[in-house]
Amino acid sequence: MPELPEVETIVRKFAPLLVGKTIEGFISYWPRQVSPSVVKLRRAISGRTITGLKRRAKQIVIVLDDESAVLIHLKMSGRFEWSAACKTPPGHVRARFQFSGKHALLFCDTRKFGTIRHVRDPEKALSRLGPEPLAAEFGAKGLAGLLCGRQRILKPLLMDQTVIAGMGNIYTDESLFRARLHPLRRADDLSWEEIKRLHRSIRQVLREGIERSGTTFDWVYPGGKMQNHLRVYGRKGEPCPSCGRPIQLIRVAQRSTHLCPACQELR
Repeated sequence: MPELPEVETIVRKFAPLLVGKTIEGFISYWPRQVSPSVVKLRRAISGRTITGLKRRAKQIVIVLDDESAVLIHLKMSGRFEWSAACKTPPGHVRARFQFSGKHALLFCDTRKFGTIRHVRDPEKALSRLGPEPLAAEFGAKGLAGLLCGRQRILKPLLMDQTVIAGMGNIYTDESLFRARLHPLRRADDLSWEEIKRLHRSIRQVLREGIERSGTTFDWVYPGGKMQNHLRVYGRKGEPCPSCGRPIQLIRVAQRSTHLCPACQELR
């Protein structure tokens, strides 16, 4: 599933193409993923001008001139294509936002898990999400406030979108490795120094992911370069870049988890 850096990369790529354009029509080839319904969404957005394109957590927010928005969650295999340069087989195109001059934004989603929904109040619709980890106001003290008092395992807590927005499997593993913290540590067991390390690591890893256009492992999300710089994720059995011990793969809360047993000792 695309995480914060991948979604941010998509937003930055498509914002120049979309902002200022007026939506002339909407077609869905998989109505189940559209809410409140295809007819209601089409009626709500047709004739509206896109005033902004931004990211909130792992969701893409298409802001319209009446202050409503279309929220798109890519889920496992969703991605955007511009009609003039589309390389996706027609059968994998699930929705089409039509603009003038035959231009269109295509929502491609092979596995059909993605969602497209129109909301009148995007701030309210996204209110349950936690803080953005790259926001200027997200400091180490803010992270401490989210962790302290929570008797939960560290990795699934960091991936809980109501706690911190945008973190997923890849960047959580990488952040924990850089912070030298075992994924099974309890959140309320961290010292202030460990919290500061974790805060710094989260922001560094996410910024590097954005600078390198995200992580590419297959055809679902092309163009990323971060996979060439991952230190533990996807490197089971390879030597740890810090100590040389083999990287281990374990299961944490039903998720595959990569770590170095020496650098991230569980205590």
